[in-house]
Amino acid sequence: MSAMPPRCSAVLSALALAMMSTSSFAQEDVAPLETIVVRGAYFGQALAEGVKTPTMLLNVPQSVSVMDGRQLREQAHVSVADVMQYTPGVSVGQGEDHRDQLTIRGQNTTADFFLDGLRDDVQYFRPLYNLERVEILRGANALLFGRGGGGGVVNRVSKVPTASEAFTTLGANFDSFGADGLAVDLNRPLGKQGAFRLNAMADSDMRNHRDFKDGERLALNPTLSWVTADGTLLNASYEWLDDDRVVDRGVPALNGAPLRGERDTFFADPSVNRMTFGGHIARLRGERSFGAAWRVNATLQYADYNKYYRNQYPIGFDALAETVTLDGYADSTDRQNTLFQLNAVGTFDTGPLSHTILAGAEQGVQETENARRDARFEVNEDDQVTFAFRNPLAVPAMGFTDPVRDRASEVRFSSAFFQDEVALGEHLIVVAGLRVDRFSIEVEDRVGGFALQAEDTELSPRLGLILKPLETVSAYASYSESFLPRSGDQFLTLSLDAQALDPEVFENRELGVKWQPTEQLALALAAFEIERENGVAVDPSNPERSVLTGTKTRGWELQLDGELTPWWSVNAGYSHLDGRELGRFVNGQSANRILAQLPEDMLSLWSRFTVNERFGFGVGVIHQAEQFASLSNAVTLPDFTRVDLAAFFEVNEKLSLQLNIENLLATEYFPAAHNDHNITTGEPRYGRLALQYRF
Repeated sequence: MSAMPPRCSAVLSALALAMMSTSSFAQEDVAPLETIVVRGAYFGQALAEGVKTPTMLLNVPQSVSVMDGRQLREQAHVSVADVMQYTPGVSVGQGEDHRDQLTIRGQNTTADFFLDGLRDDVQYFRPLYNLERVEILRGANALLFGRGGGGGVVNRVSKVPTASEAFTTLGANFDSFGADGLAVDLNRPLGKQGAFRLNAMADSDMRNHRDFKDGERLALNPTLSWVTADGTLLNASYEWLDDDRVVDRGVPALNGAPLRGERDTFFADPSVNRMTFGGHIARLRGERSFGAAWRVNATLQYADYNKYYRNQYPIGFDALAETVTLDGYADSTDRQNTLFQLNAVGTFDTGPLSHTILAGAEQGVQETENARRDARFEVNEDDQVTFAFRNPLAVPAMGFTDPVRDRASEVRFSSAFFQDEVALGEHLIVVAGLRVDRFSIEVEDRVGGFALQAEDTELSPRLGLILKPLETVSAYASYSESFLPRSGDQFLTLSLDAQALDPEVFENRELGVKWQPTEQLALALAAFEIERENGVAVDPSNPERSVLTGTKTRGWELQLDGELTPWWSVNAGYSHLDGRELGRFVNGQSANRILAQLPEDMLSLWSRFTVNERFGFGVGVIHQAEQFASLSNAVTLPDFTRVDLAAFFEVNEKLSLQLNIENLLATEYFPAAHNDHNITTGEPRYGRLALQYRF
C-alpha cells in the first residue's frame, strides 16, 4: 500500500482538528428540522429532486433511475462512470481520461451533468463523496434543465445538514492496486434552527491497474443550513476540488479489435501525460412555503473551474513492423459560471381537476477561455511520430507549438418555463409544459483574428399522458424536445461556417409502464425513439474534429429496484438499443453507420442479501454487448460479462467493515473508448477493503 501524500495528510489533520473543535456544537434537546431532512428520493420511495415537483416517479412520464447513498457505498463506486455501469440505456466513454463522458440513449455528452438541479457542465471527473444519491433522467429534458440533455441528464444530489442528531463518520479504504483513501462526514446541529455539515475526502494513487498511472484528489464541502424567523430555509455551501493525475488514453487497435496482450502498457510518456483541475462551487439557496399550496425556491451559484492537461496518445500500431504511432497536444480551460434559478411549485384544485404547477426562470453567464497547443516531436519536427514499440515505450522528446486554438467565449442565457400536471379524476393525468430559452454567444478567436456571435431562441415542449388503472400501476405516452446550440456543449465549435446553422434538435417519443407492487419495490418498462437533427460526431479520420450527422436511436429498457423480501434487495436493468446515422450517402448509395459506443444489449444486476443484523453480502453482474469504438465502424470492442462480490460486517454499533472484489472471474474486457485507437482496458480482479467508524 502506498503512503498517503503529504498534501492529503495535511488536509486530513486539519479536518481532525475541525471535528474536535466543532464537537461542542452538539445539542442535547434538539428537534429535527423537517425542511432540512426531507430531500426527495430514498430507497423504496419514488421521488426525485430532478423532477422538481412532489410527483411520485410512478406518475412521471419518462424513465428515471435513482441510485442512493447506500448502494453507492455497497458497490464501492468512486466515479460517475461506476454508477452508469448499473444504469440501463447508458454506456460509458473514455473521456480521454480527463473527464466524465457518457452516451445516453445514443447521445454522446460531456456536459449534461447537474448538481442539485444546476448546470455543472465543465469537463472533469465528478466525485461522489458528498452525495445523497445520483438521479438519471432519460429522454429529452430541456423543459426541466434547458439546452442539451438530448438523451438524458445526470443530477447529483448533495448531502445537507440535519438538526436531528450530531454525528461524525470516518471512512478509510485500501485496495490491492495500492490505492488508498480517507473520508469524513461530520454533522452538527446549531440550536433548533440550523445545522452544519462537513464532507471531505482524500484519495491517492487512484484505483487503476495501468503502468505509471497515479494521482491524488482532494475535496472539501462545508454546508450550513438554518431557518429564519419567517420560516425561510437557507442553505449555503461551498465545494473545493483539487485533482492531479496521469492521463491515460488506453491501447490502440489492431485488425479491427483492441490490441491484446498489452493490458497494462502505457502508450505515452507518463512525465508528459498530466492533468490538473481545480474547482470552486459556491451556492446559496432559499426555500419558503406560502400557505399549504405553494413552495418557492431560488438558488444563486458561482463556480470557477481551472483545468490544464497534456497528453500523448496512440493513433496507430503496426504489428509487422513492430512500431507505434503517437500524437499529442496540450489544452487549458478556465471557466466561470454564474447561474440563478427560480422554481415555484403549487398544488390546487379547479373544480374536478387537481393541478400541480411548476413555473420558473433561469439566467446565467458562462465565460470560458480555452487554448490548445499541438505536439512537436524533436526527431521529425512534426506533431506525430512513429517509433519502435517496446514496453515501456521510449517516446522521443516532445515539446509544444504556439497555440493552434485560442478562444474566449461569453455565453448568456435566460429561460422561462411552465408546466401543469393535471389529474382528471383518479385514472388519468395529463402533463403539458413549455420552455423558452434565449441563448447568445460571443467568441473571440485569437488565432484567426476574428470575432463571432450567434443567438438562438428555442421553444422546448413536453407532453405526457398517464393512465392509472390501479393506484400502483401507470401506463404513459410522452413527447419531449431539447436543443443544443451550434457552439456545442463546451462552446468551442463555433466557426465562420457553423455560426449560421440551426441548433441541434432532439425529439424523444416514449411509451412506458410502471408498477409499484409494494412501497419498497418498483418495476418499469419503457420503449422509446430519439431523433437528432443537425447532430455532431467525432470525425473518424481525425479525432480532433467533428462532422455533422443526423441520427435515430430506438430501444427499450427494463428496470427493477427495491426489496423483493426483507432480506433480499435488488437493482436490475436491461436495455436494447439500435442507433444509426440518417441521411449519409456514399457514391449515391445509402451508407448510414451504427452509432459509436452504443452496445445493442446491456444488462446489470446488483443483489444484496442480509444474513443477520451484522452480516450481509452482495453479488453484481454486468454484461455489455459488442460496440463500435467510433463512427467509422472499423474497430469493435468485444462483448463481456463481469461479476463482482461484496461482503458487509457490522463489528458493533460504531464500526463496520466492507470487502469488495471486482471482476471476480478475471475477465479480459474493454469497457470504453474515445476513438479507434484510444481504448480503455478493463481492470483485472482486485479487492478493496473499507472501514467506517461512526460516533
